[in-house]
Amino acid sequence: MTETVKPTPEAIRQARADNPKMRERDLAQQFGISEADLAAAYCGINVIRISPRIETFLTEIESLGEVLVLTRNESAVHEKIGVYDKPVVGKHASMLLGEQIDMRIFPNSWAHGFAVEKHDGEDVRRSLQFFDAAGEAIHKIHLRPASDLAAYETLVATLRLDDQSQTLELTSLPKSEEKTLEIAELDASGLRDRWSQMKDVHEFFGILRSLKMTRHQAVQVIGQDYAWQLDADALAAMMHHSAQEQIPIMCFVGNRGCIQIHSGPIQSVKAMGPWINILDETFHLHLRTDHIAEVWAVRKPTKDGHVTSLEAYGSEGEMIIQFFGKRHEGAGERSDWRQLIESLPRLMRVAA
Repeated sequence: MTETVKPTPEAIRQARADNPKMRERDLAQQFGISEADLAAAYCGINVIRISPRIETFLTEIESLGEVLVLTRNESAVHEKIGVYDKPVVGKHASMLLGEQIDMRIFPNSWAHGFAVEKHDGEDVRRSLQFFDAAGEAIHKIHLRPASDLAAYETLVATLRLDDQSQTLELTSLPKSEEKTLEIAELDASGLRDRWSQMKDVHEFFGILRSLKMTRHQAVQVIGQDYAWQLDADALAAMMHHSAQEQIPIMCFVGNRGCIQIHSGPIQSVKAMGPWINILDETFHLHLRTDHIAEVWAVRKPTKDGHVTSLEAYGSEGEMIIQFFGKRHEGAGERSDWRQLIESLPRLMRVAA
């Protein structure tokens, strides 16, 4: 098998010039490169390579003031406007616990970083962009008119790398780093026993690891008292009803490097082709409904009573997006959210 030769930085820049309005992600896919390759091709022109050093990033990023932050996966884009604050730095996982910007960060996946300037007439758009070892986008921070430009320039200077080459060494990454069993091999009874005894939803990840199963496998085998599949239209119905009744929600979108969370009510829900969108003042969500293969309602026990989530999965069983009713630690689940999820149309199962 012949190895694909990556285009030169010059060829990448020419492709960008030939397609000035195409989104970076789409251009990279069309050209057979990663988004990180596309950014690197402009190093020394309008891009600076920076270190993806999480400790420095988290302790200094608040100084930028108001920014727009973006986290996405293949099927969902989650955007929030606000200020980074309340950082909690950890070795394997870090957090931002602000009212507007709420994130869970997994530093080991942050491999490449760039400070990017784009000129649009007299306007200059500045951003910090971070990617995993395969060149997939993890997290982006876009400056806004109210952002502190001097603080941005100081942070870029602090994180600037000596290496400013226009090419990257990338590594192919597996879909999941966890070893899992086939569905027929799963310990469904063991899962039910441990699931029923949960006191905190965060115990779920340890249960999955110990039983060597994915989240999607777990909802398939746990039983319909804990997880039931919903009709394909249930997700849009939930979003419209939450907006209409002003039920505050939590919306999680993530990738291997971070998870970004919105907490609060939503206002404007609009469908545009295959996308369903939330277009609020400080929160935008863009979700490809044609990428969703299954929608599930999931009920997990906690010490404060069970909590209910709505979860959308792709064709390979990957989590695309997850919703909860907004709640505070130690508080029970909102009754209006629970009633909403339990009222959504279930997928009718055909007996074998």
